[in-house]
Amino acid sequence: MLRRIQRMLIKEFLQMLRDPRMRVVIFGVPVIQMTIMAFALTTDVMNIRTAVLDMDKTPASRELIESFTAGNYFRISSYLQSDRELSGVLDRGDVRAVLQIPSGFGKDIHSERTATFQLITDGTDSNSTAIALGYAGMIVSEYSDARQMDRLARKGITTKPVQIETVSRAWFNPNQESRFYYVPSLIATMLFIFSLMLTSIGIVREKEIGTIEQVMVTPIRSLEFILGKTIPYMITGYISMTIMLCVAFVVFDVHVRGSLPFLYAVTGIYLVGNMGLALIISGSASTQQQALLTSFLVLMPSVMLSGFMFPLNNMPDPVRYATLFNPMRWYLEILRGIVMKDVGLAVLWPAITAQAGLSLTFLIVAAARFKKTLS
Repeated sequence: MLRRIQRMLIKEFLQMLRDPRMRVVIFGVPVIQMTIMAFALTTDVMNIRTAVLDMDKTPASRELIESFTAGNYFRISSYLQSDRELSGVLDRGDVRAVLQIPSGFGKDIHSERTATFQLITDGTDSNSTAIALGYAGMIVSEYSDARQMDRLARKGITTKPVQIETVSRAWFNPNQESRFYYVPSLIATMLFIFSLMLTSIGIVREKEIGTIEQVMVTPIRSLEFILGKTIPYMITGYISMTIMLCVAFVVFDVHVRGSLPFLYAVTGIYLVGNMGLALIISGSASTQQQALLTSFLVLMPSVMLSGFMFPLNNMPDPVRYATLFNPMRWYLEILRGIVMKDVGLAVLWPAITAQAGLSLTFLIVAAARFKKTLS
């Protein structure tokens, strides 16, 4: 048995790696795509292009503008002279926000009346708009506190009145940097995409080049055939994962806080499940084109319904129940738990059990379909 599996492994590695371009696809493309998308995918909204319509032109209005530009959140790109220009800069997309300060703003400040101004945002990107408004709220709160302290100092009061403040803290990502969320998620996505697509053409390639008949007349069993098809891609998957983890550490400073051997062990369960699913697709397809198209049909919902882009709790109940059969959903939970939280089997056993159950099911179905193919 071991000798037959060994021959299958040699054959698969030769087919996989004899073409230099295929080596680049297997080892280079996942790492390149992960790196590029990790730079591109971010929820950190910085340098928001902002136009200013200052109809007050007082020291108080200038201090407010300086408060908005003190950090890297808002960047003043233009100054408007009248409100007639406002709709034009937003329609053309020249700016994402307009800071409109009405006349009398400084007078209201010095008279200790409520001073108002308006921040008009583009609104086409609801997520960026919400983040920008959150930044503006913090800036205005600090500006208001500073003005209040100035008023109290002028009255000879040196103590600040009692206020209730909320002190928040993110336990596993104190600075709320999106790279710690997206980089591990992209590693899981790249492993899923390439293990599914590369393995899905395995049996189909045998059919197209005519070697499936040679396999049929050999004494190899279905389990040995499945192992011979999956082990080479598991090894290449581990190599790609190792390279991506190194890039995540060197380029993005993302550390694996948990146990690295434990991470590799559970990744093996994930890869086996992906390849079992790929072999199911491969066994039911007649051509490589059919296998690739079917893989794309599986990839899109699997990635979108994994919790990578959208929270699972926000999905309708039927869709959320359907995600229980998505291997990427469970691996993302495992990967984030190990990489970001430093938790182990005691916490992650439900996700690992579900992942192992899916992997075993996919392998059993793949072996059954292989018998059906030979018949």
